[in-house]
Amino acid sequence: MRVLFAGTPEIALPSLRLLHEHGYVAAVLSSPDAPKGRSKQPTPSPVKELASSFGLPVVTPERLGKAAREDIRPFEADLLAVVAYGKIFGPKFLELFPRGGVNLHPSLLPKFRGPAPLPATILAGEEEWGLSVQRISLEMDAGDIYTQRSYPLEGRETTAELTEMAAERGAEALLETVRRIEAGTADATLQDESGASYFGLIRKNDGEIAWNLPAVEIDRRVRAFNPWPGAFTWLEGKKLSLWESMPINDGGESESPGKVVAVDKSDGILVQTGSGLLALRSLQLQGKKRLPWKAFMNGVRGIEGATLGGNR
Repeated sequence: MRVLFAGTPEIALPSLRLLHEHGYVAAVLSSPDAPKGRSKQPTPSPVKELASSFGLPVVTPERLGKAAREDIRPFEADLLAVVAYGKIFGPKFLELFPRGGVNLHPSLLPKFRGPAPLPATILAGEEEWGLSVQRISLEMDAGDIYTQRSYPLEGRETTAELTEMAAERGAEALLETVRRIEAGTADATLQDESGASYFGLIRKNDGEIAWNLPAVEIDRRVRAFNPWPGAFTWLEGKKLSLWESMPINDGGESESPGKVVAVDKSDGILVQTGSGLLALRSLQLQGKKRLPWKAFMNGVRGIEGATLGGNR
């Protein structure tokens, strides 16, 4: 069976590698080269780079119109396999594939449909996360489920860590699904629409911390927005990025939210929230390197008693 693999970022690389190793990939569809770094030089996507190293043909259209369909047609792919490609597939495009299309989505669908399921999982305080391989439908992430796997959460994971796990485990789930489709043994289950939820795009400013929230919720934001857009606040007009934290307790409001109430030798820099204290353990002041809290304290004197947030 011949597969057209569609993907763009690093999370898609293990899936491309595994499907290629098993001889399925006929060609690759990825996003166009994009400006990167200070030089703003056009740079190929991680998926395009890997596919090119395998000697696979790569198509990078700006849009999935008639011209893109004509570029894809000669590969005579039976199945479309998608991992974080970044564009919506219309009916005319999907008609190119006799076996249809499958998409790897890192959530337990129908929960957290949309472009940011892993941050959504952390923000919601879920006790488990999961992967779904679904049939591609015209409605986003609403297709029937071929394969679904769930894993427990310890409660300290970041989006960066979950993304790495989803990439490796998702590749295995996708390969299993492709094999079952090839063998004609792939059964698909309808999604339960009553349990559907949607989580949209995360924007850069979503990372700004509101200190009147409970410590537990702020800690979830620190983990959910790592690596992007990064949780942040303000210290004397300078941006202060928060990379690691720990809620100390759920109760008590002895000071105004955002005030640095103490520096604990074991826990870190303690900040009052709307409910409980949050220990900051890894920080990065604007223009500086990311540092553990003890090293940060060596370079930033007099933080105790300061109020985070507020004026920029």
